[in-house]
Amino acid sequence: MLLDPIVHGDYPPEMRHYLGKTLPRFSEEEVKYVKGSADFIGINHYTTLYAKDCIHSACESGWDRPIRGFVYPTGVRNGILIGEPAGNPRFFVVPRGMEKIVNYVKERYNNMPMFITENGFSPPPQEHEPVEDLLEDAGRIHFHKSYLAALARAIRNGADVRGYFAWSLIDNFEWMEGYSARYGLYYVDRRTLKRIPKHSAKWYKDLITNVSEEDFAAISLSDKRMTYSPSDSEAAKAET
Repeated sequence: MLLDPIVHGDYPPEMRHYLGKTLPRFSEEEVKYVKGSADFIGINHYTTLYAKDCIHSACESGWDRPIRGFVYPTGVRNGILIGEPAGNPRFFVVPRGMEKIVNYVKERYNNMPMFITENGFSPPPQEHEPVEDLLEDAGRIHFHKSYLAALARAIRNGADVRGYFAWSLIDNFEWMEGYSARYGLYYVDRRTLKRIPKHSAKWYKDLITNVSEEDFAAISLSDKRMTYSPSDSEAAKAET
């Protein structure tokens, strides 16, 4: 919706159709100023949901989402979750969504250069778990492996993706969840602020060290460079 004026010079036809005169019109001068003004598209991607059309079919708010505008977003279809639940109750692990959103942006916006500006995973709140357990974050490794493999498929399909940023370097403050969510590759002791690398930090370091930019598009989940064993490195261990 917001990208259409920047790339194409106007709002999508669907918005014009349903909102009519309530949607402002761009002057010729505004179109010249706005159209083509972006150098790249940044994508923050955490999860994927089903979307039900609420214009031509009846919709009732379900247990997980309210109806917004003309669509009902939900993580459930026929009683089955779209993916494994993440720590945030609004998020599910759906790697294929990465490939789909990148391909969509490629097709709709003339394959402008893209950066994945945020992509990350937090398990359910674990404030009282032993530090050793928090460092053994196999779920985060699985998340990034799966999403990066999906991103590589999109690149093989021609998407002009220039970079990927894992969210996040360290456990930090999240706007909706405060300090209970831990997205970091590094554990942060809230009392001392000491940073300790989780297993995912070692895995990610190994991956970006051993996989060149040219090689990345060919990577898959079965690639041996995607594997990680905590016993392979002392960096994954911590003195607590």
